[in-house]
Amino acid sequence: MVPIMDAPTSVDCGREVRFRKSFRSLVECMVPACCGFQASADSLASDTDDYYTSSSASTTTTTTVTGTFFGYRKGRVSFCLQDDTRSSPLILLEFAIPTAYLAKEMQHGLLRIALECCHPRQINSQKERCSLFNVPVWTMYCNGRKVGFATRRQMSVSDVAVLKLMQSVSVGAGVLPVAGTGEAAGLLMYLRASFERVVGSVDSESFHMLNPVGSSGQELSIFLVRS
Repeated sequence: MVPIMDAPTSVDCGREVRFRKSFRSLVECMVPACCGFQASADSLASDTDDYYTSSSASTTTTTTVTGTFFGYRKGRVSFCLQDDTRSSPLILLEFAIPTAYLAKEMQHGLLRIALECCHPRQINSQKERCSLFNVPVWTMYCNGRKVGFATRRQMSVSDVAVLKLMQSVSVGAGVLPVAGTGEAAGLLMYLRASFERVVGSVDSESFHMLNPVGSSGQELSIFLVRS
């Protein structure tokens, strides 16, 4: 098991291997060694990739944002997107899956999260559709399997404290020293990375985790699709 850190620590981005070791250590920390997982990530993710590709417009725009997964091992995962580590969140989502489940999926080395919603039938004009960041509830698929829902939520006092504690972390994975008792004390785990934001249309966006060297291996991707 990876040693628990008592403070968030910035990761040297000069070498990709350090990030990969940190990422793998976090997964091992969240998932006991006895938890095997046999499914093929490539086959599970293919449907997600094909669906997103068919849903995207031919013209896309790309930017870079900061994405952070955080949550207690036995609690639900939250995912936050920011322009940078010190800016207000663009969106804060809570996934209806425990942190340990997400970590098991990460054991594949390839993770696809697809969030899908339907726009109201009476809304026909693109100008009348709300931003994807304002959609309140999403149907969630993880590596091709439906796993429940993701909900947009407002920042809580504890969320503000967590993000403030992580302002100096640009890329990394570890455990934050949060206040609590028993199982919760000091076991808030996080994974932070830069993501390439690809805007396909008003109804489709995707976020692909960038390796520290700046390339997009697309080992971890999140798709937002409005059908």
